[in-house]
Amino acid sequence: MKSELIITTLFEYFTDIRYVALYVNNNLVFKQKGQVTNSSSGKTDEFEELLVNPTLLTLATQRGNIDCGGLNYLIIGYGNFYQLIKSISKGHISICLEKDSDLNKLPSEIFEFLENKFNKLFV
Repeated sequence: MKSELIITTLFEYFTDIRYVALYVNNNLVFKQKGQVTNSSSGKTDEFEELLVNPTLLTLATQRGNIDCGGLNYLIIGYGNFYQLIKSISKGHISICLEKDSDLNKLPSEIFEFLENKFNKLFV
């Protein structure tokens, strides 16, 4: 998987994206877009991708599989931004969005774009 290409492509096509991380086969690649205000530190971002997000995805997936029709994605509303997290083949993708992003449309647009551009990215 070309994580750097996916990250660069997302930054080029979606101005609301502040940060992208891909955690695949125990390999983490993440990048923040230029200058963003109210960002978290790189070290805490690393722990979030290695520990928090995989755990949240596992818990929500298991709950979703009981009687909710599975899990599509998670949105976490932090004080300064939103974090969009979705399982991908052998890992997850995490996308940080601006606080004024349209959460009713943007997640679907991003994931449809990724599916069309990077076939077989999602599980």
